[in-house]
Amino acid sequence: MQLAAQMLHGPGHSHWSYEDREQWSVDYPDCMGTMQSPINIDMAKTIFSPQLRPIQLSGYSLPANEKLKLKNNGHTVQLDLPESLAITGGYAQQYRALQLHLHWGSPSGPGSEHTVNGRRFAAEIHVVHYNTKYDNFKEALIHPDGMAVLAAFLEVGPRENPYYQEIIQHLYKIQREGKEVLVPGFNIAGLLPDNLKLYFHYNGSLTTPPCYQSVKWTVFNQTMLLSHEQMSTLVTSLRNDDSKPLQNNYRLAQDLNGRRVLSSFQTTLLSAKHLPSGSDGSGEEEQHSSSSFHAGDVLAVLFGVLFAVTALAFLLYIYKHRSQNARLDSPTKSKVIYTAATTENTA
Repeated sequence: MQLAAQMLHGPGHSHWSYEDREQWSVDYPDCMGTMQSPINIDMAKTIFSPQLRPIQLSGYSLPANEKLKLKNNGHTVQLDLPESLAITGGYAQQYRALQLHLHWGSPSGPGSEHTVNGRRFAAEIHVVHYNTKYDNFKEALIHPDGMAVLAAFLEVGPRENPYYQEIIQHLYKIQREGKEVLVPGFNIAGLLPDNLKLYFHYNGSLTTPPCYQSVKWTVFNQTMLLSHEQMSTLVTSLRNDDSKPLQNNYRLAQDLNGRRVLSSFQTTLLSAKHLPSGSDGSGEEEQHSSSSFHAGDVLAVLFGVLFAVTALAFLLYIYKHRSQNARLDSPTKSKVIYTAATTENTA
């Protein structure tokens, strides 16, 4: 997760880089903490928590006449967001938006920060918010509940994503570090999945220096799809503060150190083969260009077959033992009760 360097340390601060990640802890001790981000999400070890409610957003649809600052800060592309955007549900407190940014790889490899079952995705978006109970984000940064980040994975899909195009079409204007441009407002919610009910949650940190351990992470289980051309433009357009291609701007997964990773849906029967591979869906799902890694449809079929077999066996049992049951001394009969296991519909 990226915060503007000039916000934290003044306009001249840019001396850390992704090439010297091992040295971060020398200048920023928190980078050696026990609650660092990103992490690998092992779906077999996540804990289902029914208390995790759907994420609710407010003010995310912005009119075109509201101009937003898009900039290349040498580490990522960042879009500053007005404080009218907020998380109003899913967290114990309300969080105001601050900015969003992206992490990506290179033409030869993916670059998401979080991984799922060891799999790295093409790219990742982070929408950064701070707790409204604090006066400003600088104060919030030093508190365990100070920050909330919404994250989603990006993958290559069959068509252009109109929401991400609102950012990508301007990248050529900010190729050099420090360049910025004003872009028209648009529906920021379009950058995130349609389904905000299904996500992973854990306590972590900023993924860049100063690595403060003040972030409550929400990582959605749906991926956003960009066209091949859009992904290529994202990966190749910008340059860093050394005038080199800005690529592979991600931090490797950090140790959990005993932390729990919660999920808002049941994942125990999911496996790596159910990770997203793109979708050719239609309707709203197609327009929003998202897919999800889940096993709901497969499980529904399996449980349906199991139910049918069990019901047939039950009827056969009744037929064979009708006469015997009629001669039982007891006026009551034993009952065979079949209860289908509940599944989470992640479609």
